[in-house]
Amino acid sequence: FPPVHLSTCPRSSVLLSPCPPASSLLPSVICPPCLLSSVICLLSSVLLSSVLCPRSSFEGNTSIGMSVFNLSNAIMGSGILGLSYAMSNTGIVLFLILLTCIACLSCYSVHLLLRSAGVVGIRAYEQLGLRAFGQPGKIIAAVIITLHNIGAMSSYLFIVKSELPLVIQAFLGQTSSSGDWFMNGNYLIIIVTVCVILPLALMKHLGYLGYTSGFSLSCMVFFLSAVSLWVLPPWITLWLLFRDRGIHCVLVATTAYTIPILAFAFVCHPEVLPIYTELSNPTKRRMQNIGNVSILGMFIMYSFTATFGYLTFYENTEAELLHTYSKVDPLDTLILCVRLAVLVAVTLTVPVVLFPIRRALLQLLFPGKAFHWLRHIAIAMCLLFVVNLLVILVPNIRDIFGITGATTAPSLIFILPGLFYIRIIPTDQEPMNSRPKIQAACFTALGFIFMLMSTTFIGLDWMSGEKRNLGGH
Repeated sequence: FPPVHLSTCPRSSVLLSPCPPASSLLPSVICPPCLLSSVICLLSSVLLSSVLCPRSSFEGNTSIGMSVFNLSNAIMGSGILGLSYAMSNTGIVLFLILLTCIACLSCYSVHLLLRSAGVVGIRAYEQLGLRAFGQPGKIIAAVIITLHNIGAMSSYLFIVKSELPLVIQAFLGQTSSSGDWFMNGNYLIIIVTVCVILPLALMKHLGYLGYTSGFSLSCMVFFLSAVSLWVLPPWITLWLLFRDRGIHCVLVATTAYTIPILAFAFVCHPEVLPIYTELSNPTKRRMQNIGNVSILGMFIMYSFTATFGYLTFYENTEAELLHTYSKVDPLDTLILCVRLAVLVAVTLTVPVVLFPIRRALLQLLFPGKAFHWLRHIAIAMCLLFVVNLLVILVPNIRDIFGITGATTAPSLIFILPGLFYIRIIPTDQEPMNSRPKIQAACFTALGFIFMLMSTTFIGLDWMSGEKRNLGGH
């Protein structure tokens, strides 16, 4: 690679070599060694720009493109790997209907959050809770954000735990685990956390992660392309599926996991207000457009990934799609590249999800305190320690998807935004019997119904003991 000057930093004349600019790294998903070297170069560039430019333009001046990258990366994570499994439980038509409904409701939820934040001039989820319900509201909002994002980070690292040993095994040309320490997923997630996630999590501003988020999205686009290549010819197969299988709905015990998985796949609401805070020329309309574009892009990617993954395995699809592909040919080059791309994508998503948790804990434990590096670093290290411990102890990724989606996701998408809107918007502007307030009340009620329904179905599934090992690792 040619040498690169950090010309955007007025305080730096450092010559970087051999790392290319971040924009040239996005299309470099060609082979596993190239992908790995690109990640190292991108990570070093972001870290150096953070250290050398402490007064970065990211402070309240993040571009729309970077904001879309960060929000899209917050939406898309390991949830994409469970969508084919959800489609196998519902049929393709019902799945697409549910996916469309959840996407539209997520856009409306972002609208409620931005409307509430605009009225009171607050851009912190926890402060909206304080304004709406006092200190209890602030505590509830912070706890829900913390629990949900810890569950999200756990699911991301669970992918690393299950897939990274298989990637190393494939690199070594082995078809079975050798039992060495570097084939142990528990050791590997600790190494990845310390070497990659922790440095990115220590960034002062979320805007710095726009480059890594863009690279993460490019890895998931490659994953989508590879999944679609497995179905040949894709459109003929899609037509046959609609004709033979797509109209009916498969109602089985595991259908209870479908809606939670879909809801979990679209939750980005804890990241909306932090991204809004760092947006250049922040207005409600600009942020709403960012939310709409991000959700639309992820809706398209989710639809194609779930459809082609289901077309490949039908009812044999497992809760974690990559695990299903690995049974076909563990040493296949395309599967190896797909695994590595997904590992890079979910790893680079963890720091983005960690930022709202740290902000919530700071608002809860240290309200009104100025920024301090010791608190900033200590909270990140404690959170990553808890997440690593959770990933080592939880045996099934479907438990993370189902339970987290059934409890915290409806709170973040439906319940809290609706309640905030009803409580914060003054009655002289919108009376309680006005159409927007009634819609917000119905939206909140839908969240409670969804939470009760999902938790009940999952509980019944657990008590029945049927198909509890699907997707296990």
